Amino acid sequence: MYQLIKPIFFQFDPEKVHYFVVRRLKWFHDHFPLGKTILRSSFDVNIKGLEREVFGIKFKNPVGLAAGFDKNGEYIEALSNLGFGFIEVGTVTPLPQPGNDKPRMFRLEEDSALINRMGFNNKGVDTLAERLRLLRSKHSDIVVGGNIGKNKNTPNEDAVNDYIKCFDRLFDVVDYFVVNVSSPNTPGLRELQEKEPLMHLLNTLQQRNKKNDISRPILLKIAPDLTNEQLDDIVEIVIQTGIAGVIATNTTIDKTGLKTPEKISTEAGGLSGKPLTVRSTEVIKYLSDKSNKAFPIIGVGGIHSPKDAQDKLDAGASLVQLYTGFIYEGPGIVKRICKELVKK
Repeated sequence: MYQLIKPIFFQFDPEKVHYFVVRRLKWFHDHFPLGKTILRSSFDVNIKGLEREVFGIKFKNPVGLAAGFDKNGEYIEALSNLGFGFIEVGTVTPLPQPGNDKPRMFRLEEDSALINRMGFNNKGVDTLAERLRLLRSKHSDIVVGGNIGKNKNTPNEDAVNDYIKCFDRLFDVVDYFVVNVSSPNTPGLRELQEKEPLMHLLNTLQQRNKKNDISRPILLKIAPDLTNEQLDDIVEIVIQTGIAGVIATNTTIDKTGLKTPEKISTEAGGLSGKPLTVRSTEVIKYLSDKSNKAFPIIGVGGIHSPKDAQDKLDAGASLVQLYTGFIYEGPGIVKRICKELVKK
């Protein structure tokens, strides 16, 4: 069904279509008679043998929705009925911000890919925290991750304060945190991946974490464009700071070898989708082998099929996440992946 209507969706601006679809999904889930039941019977994954515990959290299956799809936590309940084992919201910043000028998302259909330069557009951490508090009052079983970042106008030397504000505000309403220093769409953000500022940021958050009676797993989301020497630093940083793990990977700035005409493929922003499949898997394997599986890895980047997901798990990932593959392949991809995984 999705493959029949996808060509219609793809005639329109990708950002506008995104909000058109998720808003109607939410309406169908919340207000249509039997809407929730129809979604669950069609897409939800109720397959024994897929449950797993990673960094102290129990997941009903290892397939999650990556950050960026539901930045403000507006559609979690509806999305959870599409089979996802967990949902990551954000990236959220302390203050609301509009993001970069539009248009800021582009389809590369010949490559089954997207370029985005959204720029952390979101309604701010207070709005997200309140929305998650209401969700928790109704659903305690949905695993939710909070992806946190800094505001565009915050200089890097003050960035740690933005991450602390988001961490403190979301602590009681998320299951785990993701520190995003790898988006290419906020000027200077990737400089925080360098060893010294990254150690300072993560140690500060860990000190904050340990002050609470319970702690939350903190993960680091990294870029696929890091060299092996930089990945060696990541392994050392994760082990030294004691954070829970890594998400590999964010979007790439490498746009070589694309089939899509240059008018689109050279747009500024991060590239996601099939062109990232191999590189993200390479990064997962390198981190897993180099660390001797010392910490969990969530694999994301170019998962468009059950094989793509299995390859990332075989490379050393404990969980996987979808974004662009979900857009190109449709909501049925979650169940298809899970059905194949259970055979393994």
